[in-house]
Amino acid sequence: MSLLTNVMDHSLDDGYAEAAARKESEGAGGLPKTLRAKLGLAGGLVLAALVVTVGAAQARISAPVVAKEREELVDRVDAETKAADELERTVDRLRDDVSARQREALKQSGGGGQADLVSVLSGAVEVHGPGIKLVVNDAKEATTGGDGDPRETSGFSDTGRVRDRDMQKVVNGLWASGAEAVSINGQRLTALSAIRAAGDAILVDNKPLVPPYTVLAVGDGKNLSTKFQNSADGVYLNVLQENYGIRTAISVEDDVRLPAAPSVIVRTAEPRTEKGTS
Repeated sequence: MSLLTNVMDHSLDDGYAEAAARKESEGAGGLPKTLRAKLGLAGGLVLAALVVTVGAAQARISAPVVAKEREELVDRVDAETKAADELERTVDRLRDDVSARQREALKQSGGGGQADLVSVLSGAVEVHGPGIKLVVNDAKEATTGGDGDPRETSGFSDTGRVRDRDMQKVVNGLWASGAEAVSINGQRLTALSAIRAAGDAILVDNKPLVPPYTVLAVGDGKNLSTKFQNSADGVYLNVLQENYGIRTAISVEDDVRLPAAPSVIVRTAEPRTEKGTS
């Protein structure tokens, strides 16, 4: 208690107290004593007050200008956004028109009763009929892979995530099992479709897909399902499910509907002419 009492009674160190007393006795501490010093201090205070006042006035004057500039920028952003939206709608209309013309060209180039078959095989028209529905999803506790390639040795994922090559095997297996048309998450696949990866995302014709991946295939549903599950690609998918937690579900459907491909490229084959030899 005596220590606490001493600290409270002598909160200021004795050395600081002596220095303050010495400055006060010498006239070096406290407010200025001479008239000149007092005038200098008053002038400094007036100057500081003037600077603060001028700064406040300038801020008050410039505030409407800043607000006006901000409003103009917002208006410009809105106008450019509307223009970009209109351009995007124009592009969509032109793309639809081009796709319609390409589909019509395919029908005309098919010849006879093959026109409908050519349109279906090329993905130029919407199709529906019996088939299967295959859902492929990441494992419940999927993690990203390390620096190495998780399929370099075993060919299967050790991260619990579905990869682009997995979907490539699934689609190729369905084609080989007799599928007449295939789509992934509503994206129609054609002979020119590409399934690629960008990081952990799977792209179909440069359009990113989000799991779960729903694959629809038109064909002889029961027969198509049996052939696919017994194929090498079906076994591959089954191993992913059993060993790495990839979730899959396959069902036979009475009627599945697949949209037309968003863009169909029309190409015409020409016979090769052999050059004569001399």
